[in-house]
Amino acid sequence: MLVCALVAAAVLEGALRPDAPWRWLEVTTVVLLAPLLLWRRTHPLRVIAVAFTASAVTSTIMGRDGDLYTTVFMLLLPYALYRWGSGREIVLGSAVLLGNLGLTTALGLTGLGEAGGGLVVVAAVCSAGAAARFRTGLRSRELAQARLTERERIARDLHDVVGHHMSAVAVRAQAGLAASAGRPEAATEALHVIEAAATRALAEMRTIVRVLRADELDEPHAPGAAATAAALLAPGPSIAHLASLRAGPPPQVDVHVDDDMDDLPAAVGAAVYRLAQESVTNARRHARNATRVVVRVTAEGTQVRLQVSDDGDPPPRPASEGLGLAGMRERAGLLGGTFVAGPRDPAGPRDPAGPRDPAGPRDPAGPRDPAGWVVEAVLPRSGARAGPGRARPGPRS
Repeated sequence: MLVCALVAAAVLEGALRPDAPWRWLEVTTVVLLAPLLLWRRTHPLRVIAVAFTASAVTSTIMGRDGDLYTTVFMLLLPYALYRWGSGREIVLGSAVLLGNLGLTTALGLTGLGEAGGGLVVVAAVCSAGAAARFRTGLRSRELAQARLTERERIARDLHDVVGHHMSAVAVRAQAGLAASAGRPEAATEALHVIEAAATRALAEMRTIVRVLRADELDEPHAPGAAATAAALLAPGPSIAHLASLRAGPPPQVDVHVDDDMDDLPAAVGAAVYRLAQESVTNARRHARNATRVVVRVTAEGTQVRLQVSDDGDPPPRPASEGLGLAGMRERAGLLGGTFVAGPRDPAGPRDPAGPRDPAGPRDPAGPRDPAGWVVEAVLPRSGARAGPGRARPGPRS
C-alpha cells in the first residue's frame, strides 16, 4: 500500500508541477525506486546501495538535486538500515550514505549548507532507527527474562508439590512390595496411602493448571472459570501447614516452630513451607537408616531460620546438585536469603539446640548429633528481594 501510494503521489506531483525541470526523470526514478521499500527490512544494505546510487546518477544527469517532494520516502531506507540491519550492514550502508553526500557536494550538485542540513536530517533518522532497535531489543530481553522466571517458578512448584506426593507414593509402594510376602495386609495399607497421596497430587496439579489458565477469568461464564477464580483466591501454603509434614511414611517427622511467627509475609511463610516440604521428601527418599527428621523454625531478630536435619547414615560419596536443591536455592535467593545443604560432620560442633529431642531442655554439653543430612535456610522476615542465595551442592534431590 505504501509503494502504491508513493507511485501515485509521484505521478500526481509530476503532472501538477509543470515548472519543475526534469520532472518526468524524477518521477521515473521514484516509480522505479519505491518498490525497494518491500525489501528494506530483509536486505537494508542492498536497498541503500541501489537507491542512493540511482539518486546520485539522476542528480548528475540533471546537474542539480531533485525537486519532487515524494523523494522524501528515501529517508525510510537509512531508518530501516539502523533498525534491522546487522553491524556490518550498518557500517557499509553508512559509508554509502556519506559517499553519496560527499560526491554530490564535490560535484557542486549540493551546496555546503544543504549538505550540512541533509547530514543532520539523515543522522536524526538513523538515530531514530537505532533507538527503535534498542527499545525493541530491551523489550524482547524483558519478555524472555519474564518467561524464564515464570518457567522456573512453575518448575519449582511442580517439583515441590507434585514431586512430594509422588515420592510418598514411590516410598510406600516399595514398602508395600517388600512387606507383602510376609504381611499381605501391608499391600492393602500401602494402596490406601498411595490412593490418598495420588488424589492430593492430582488436586494440586489441577490447581496449578487452573492458575496458569487464568485467562478464563476474562469470560466469567466459561467452563472452569469459577474453579480458576477459586484457585487464584485460595490461600497458599504457610508455616501453619508444617504440621502436615508429620503424616507420611517413615522416618518420623518432628516439627518445632517458634511462637513469634504470626506477622510473617505470605511469601516468606510459603517459602519456609516449601523448603521444609522438599527437605522432608528428600530425607524420606534418600536418608539411609534414618529414624527421625527434625524440622525447626526459629525467629532470630529480622530473620527466620529453617533447619531440617535427619539422623541417617552419611552419603557414600558426594554427587552433583539435583533439581530439588537448585529449586530450594532459587526459592531462598528470590527472597534475599541464604541456603545451605550438606552432610553433618559427626565430629563437628554440638547442636546448639542440645540433645536430639528439641522439645526437651537444651543441654550445651549434651551428646553430639549423629551424622546425617542438614538443610538450613535463613530468610528475612520482611521478604525483601535481593541477590540469589548460595547453596552448597549435595547428593540429594
